[in-house]
Amino acid sequence: MAAQEHHLRVQRTARYYQLGTPGPTTRRVWVVCHGYGQLAAYFIRHFAFLTEDDPNTVVLAPEGLSRFYLQGTNGRVGSTWMTREDRLTEIEDYVAYLNQLSDTILAQCAPDAQVLVLGFSQGAATVSRWLAHAPFRAARLVLWAGAFPPDMDLSVAARLLRQVPVTLVCGTQDEYVTDEAVAQQQEALHGLGVEPEIIWFEGRHQLDRVVLQQLREALEH
Repeated sequence: MAAQEHHLRVQRTARYYQLGTPGPTTRRVWVVCHGYGQLAAYFIRHFAFLTEDDPNTVVLAPEGLSRFYLQGTNGRVGSTWMTREDRLTEIEDYVAYLNQLSDTILAQCAPDAQVLVLGFSQGAATVSRWLAHAPFRAARLVLWAGAFPPDMDLSVAARLLRQVPVTLVCGTQDEYVTDEAVAQQQEALHGLGVEPEIIWFEGRHQLDRVVLQQLREALEH
């Protein structure tokens, strides 16, 4: 007799990092999701200058729910948002997690606070799937060195993207994202009725402070 697959919902603890203190004067909230094999504690450091320069800004860096050793069975640890194994359930879990986190933080902020959502590498698909089910409208969606997931329901994807400005960011020497991949992503978004902003910077598969500064200035204006 073949084994039967079942799922059981359980309560677990998710970890996130935060810069700044949410409150009634908070005008801008950045939700930034790391890439495969990263940890939020290190990822969020790239955004520290945003809150140092502006006390009305808060940065949230959620961490993927699944952690693993990057090499072997000890040493450095990273996390992932999902794998191909039981992927739909993992997507449901992180969407619920990110919704609960954003509800908790945004309830403490000014009602008209702007929310910029940034996904890096694997985090790009993560935030895209999440925003399709989020209870708020983001001021901007930034897909950095990553792609909008091609397997999303077309009607859901189109409805999301036509409401939210989209920016694609990529390094000129990115070892994982080619010029052709960016062009394909742009064409796919065009097919959904979206004209994304594209920002290139001199660099590899990494964040860039100058571009982050540009995104901040665009959000403030």
